[in-house]
Amino acid sequence: MSEQHFSRLNNINTGSQKLGRLILQLQRLEREPRSYGAAGVLTPSEIHTIDAIGCDEGVLMSTLASRLGVTKGAVTQLVTRLENKGLVKRTSHPNDSRAVIVSLTEKGKVAYHVHEGLHQTFYDQLSSQLTKEEIAIFEKCVEKLSEILKK
Repeated sequence: MSEQHFSRLNNINTGSQKLGRLILQLQRLEREPRSYGAAGVLTPSEIHTIDAIGCDEGVLMSTLASRLGVTKGAVTQLVTRLENKGLVKRTSHPNDSRAVIVSLTEKGKVAYHVHEGLHQTFYDQLSSQLTKEEIAIFEKCVEKLSEILKK
């Protein structure tokens, strides 16, 4: 085996190991509840649900299930938990009696904004350590990785 071939294999293995460690770190983050200010402690699935609702004034339950990539039954359970915590409210659709609209309460909006702030802080830290070109490459890599993982 040539030295160049060995070096290439070593780089692939090192990159693969780093990616594996990153995935493990992300999995750990996805299991741990976190405090969102006055909204209290929320699980990752709860804050992701709030995030999926927060970008609109109100969203149909079916649309929410689609955004989260879960069943309607699963989204109903999540919304019930969030409703019990005072973070979301359900209302009937004005034109379709079978449809339900979910929206954030004031307390839910607090959680949404705290979560958005965490994302902005992360991006600010990244921006302070990388050039614009490196950020563009990073974003392209994340996009490609997401595509691969969807398969």
